[in-house]
Amino acid sequence: MTQARRDGSAHASTPIVGLFVTCLVDVFRPSIGFAAVKLLEDAGCKVEAPSSQTCCGQPAYNSGDRANTRAIALGVIDAFETFDYVVAPSGSCSAMLKEHYPALFTEEPVLKMRAEALAAKTYELLSFLVDVLHVESVAAHFDGVATYHDSCSGLRELGIKQQPRKLLASVTGLTLNEMTDCEVCCGFGGTFCVKYPDISNRMVTDKAAHIERSGADTVMAGDLGCLLNIAGKLKRNNSAIRVRHIAEILAGFGNAPAIGESR
Repeated sequence: MTQARRDGSAHASTPIVGLFVTCLVDVFRPSIGFAAVKLLEDAGCKVEAPSSQTCCGQPAYNSGDRANTRAIALGVIDAFETFDYVVAPSGSCSAMLKEHYPALFTEEPVLKMRAEALAAKTYELLSFLVDVLHVESVAAHFDGVATYHDSCSGLRELGIKQQPRKLLASVTGLTLNEMTDCEVCCGFGGTFCVKYPDISNRMVTDKAAHIERSGADTVMAGDLGCLLNIAGKLKRNNSAIRVRHIAEILAGFGNAPAIGESR
């Protein structure tokens, strides 16, 4: 396969991936970023995380602040456009780059072309592993019964549904019990949970109940925002169910403290 080198020339060797770490991973759960690096390197990629990267701009975008969103988007494009691929361990942030950046520059052809070029090579982590690199399995072990929450952006904007389940099926020791309404929003929705806290709380209450009834001891998802929201509700319910990002399980980091647990 021929890719563009970071210097712009063509080559047919190891793909160079720019890891879009995401704000939440950077601040709250860096282990997800390290898990993503391991999975990508195991799949034959060279991975770099440019230090100049920032937020994807989604909070500003969802709040109607297009001017600041455009400025943020330009910074992201500058930081990542020379990589062969851009990969994020988040459907939400990946969808922002892939689905919404080009529309920010509809009246500026040159910037729109740059945004479209970035969008074309941006992928959510699991989609990239399965759909682009054709990874069939991982060498991971996890003793437990897990259930999986399909995050809204990954599912509805990027079509991520079977990819996580395909890789989880290769994890030795893991049993997957699907919860009721696994595709229904957990109530986080970024700024949604701030604007509509009562509705958000009702949604995560229902989600927590479905997780409990699944019989799982661990709940996973591909977006840390969802996982933080779910972990908070389960903790308030005094539930023993542990919360983890799927990348941590697939990378063999399942023995580390779960989200919300002390070290």
